[in-house]
Order: sequence, then structure tokens, then C-alpha cells
Amino acid sequence: MSDGGPDPLAISITLSGLSKLFGGDLAGVLAFARDAEAAGIDQIVVPDHLAIGENTRAYPYGIFPFSNTEPWLEPTTTLAAMAGATERIRLGTGVLIAPLRPPLLLAKTLATLDVLSRGRVDVGIGLGWQREEFEASGVPFAGRAGRLDDTLGACRALWAESPASFESETVRFEQLWCEPRPYSAGGPPLWFGIPPTDRNVVRISEYGAGWMPLSENGSELREGIARLRDGFSAAGRDPARLGVRANVPVVRSAGRGPDLDATLAQLPALREAGVSVAAFALARFARAPAEIKPFLEALAKGVAALREDSRC
Repeated sequence: MSDGGPDPLAISITLSGLSKLFGGDLAGVLAFARDAEAAGIDQIVVPDHLAIGENTRAYPYGIFPFSNTEPWLEPTTTLAAMAGATERIRLGTGVLIAPLRPPLLLAKTLATLDVLSRGRVDVGIGLGWQREEFEASGVPFAGRAGRLDDTLGACRALWAESPASFESETVRFEQLWCEPRPYSAGGPPLWFGIPPTDRNVVRISEYGAGWMPLSENGSELREGIARLRDGFSAAGRDPARLGVRANVPVVRSAGRGPDLDATLAQLPALREAGVSVAAFALARFARAPAEIKPFLEALAKGVAALREDSRC
């Protein structure tokens, strides 16, 4: 799944809505990780916010779905704990706001996580949308796309060889040994949660193993995949290796609760469109701790039935 291989369609769970699901015991996410692995889920993804400011109206994808008091676990720390609690399941960020992290620290953190998990890390990265989060971190909000490029270039240099040297507009170093280097050759796979603009297509085609579209609109999904496959071809890469991790739209029952069977029925069409990883937000399907394990088991059972039918 880490390089977007074609079969089978992988199943990913995004861990959000922690206040309702785990209450005052956020260490319950480790039991969740063990339960997800036991159910046969392929990947856990942890989102990222260092802090939330008052102006959530700036959220560019609709109404921000969480209160300001919602807890956000730091993703690399959380995934490191999950790595120790599991053996097989892949561990992802979605999305890690990479420009907020100093490049050397980010390279070291991700390499360490990849080593301790024995290569189970998928790094989902993005630019962030909240100006206050950047300003409080002492990082300019403007120019963050350029700093993302510089940061990834620096990480790749540090992961590729020792000693490493790198120079860009915002990052410079010479003859550094940053050990250990990642377990995964060349570093953990990078997945981009950014829109497929012309510049981003080049960015993803240069650095990326995959794309994480933010929209659940089917036509936008297909158009984005087509553009990125063209970008992969232009970069001399096999377009069939493009991984796509897409959120599965939730189908609701007449009572407005989530209808898991109807939601799963969309997977073959997503697979046909070019999706390689089907993502489910845990908070959309479970609203209390007692609902988590039954949801995981029902999800795994439903996916297994679809795979048995060879439809995804």
C-alpha cells in the first residue's frame, strides 16, 4: 500500500473526534490500534494541529467540524506509541503540517518512527490553513509552499546519504550525519493532501508516492487522478504507481445514521476511478467507546465480502 500498488483496495481509518470516542483517557487510542490491527484494517492515520485559534472560519473546506477544545494528539508521538503496540498495521499522518517543523527535526523524527516501526510509516503532508498556528510557532504563514519544498528536499538529502549537504532558499547545511536513516530505502513514502494545481502536480510527481484528495466529489477525484497520472508520466514515473487515498462518502440511513453497507457499496466505483486506499473517519461511524470495536469488525467483514466478490 505504501507505494500505491494496485491490489487489493486498502482500508484506512482516520483517528479524529477523540473527545467523544476516548473521553478523558486518550491512551485508549493504543487499544484502538490493537483492535484495528486484529480486525485486519490496513492503516491508521492521525491528523495534525499544534493548536487551534479562534478563527476557524478560515478553514477552507467548509465548516470546521470540531470545537476549539477538541484534543489533537501530536501525530508522530502517537504513531510511535502505536508502533510499539502493533506489529503489522501501517501508520500514517494525514496531514502533517510539514512547514511548521524544522527540517532537521522532521527528518530525524520521521526516520526514527520508520526505524522503530520497521518501515510501516506513510507520511501524509500538507501546508496547513491556520495563520495563527504558524505565527505562534514563529513560522511565517506566507511562503509556506516554498518552505515545504525546501523541507522535503532537505529530508530526502538527509535520508539518502551520510554525510549530507543541502542548500535552498530557507534551508542550508553541509556535511551532516543524521543517523539512523529510515528503514524504508530513500525514506518513508510521502503522500500529499493538497489540491492538484499545476504546481502541486509537479510537486507530487517529484516527491510523492500518493495523493490524498480533500474533496469527496467524484468528478473532481477523477480529474485530479488523471492530471497526476499525466504528471507522473511527464516526470518519467509509472502512472500506475500513483497511490490515491480518498475519503469514502458516508451514506446515511433514513434515520440519518451512517449506513455502513451502503457506504461500502461505493468501494468498487472508487477502485475503478483509481483509488488505492479507502479512508473512513472513525468519528463518523462511532460516537462512543463501546461502538469502536463493533464498527471495526463490521467494516472488516464488509470489505472481506467485497473482496470475495472480487469487486475491490
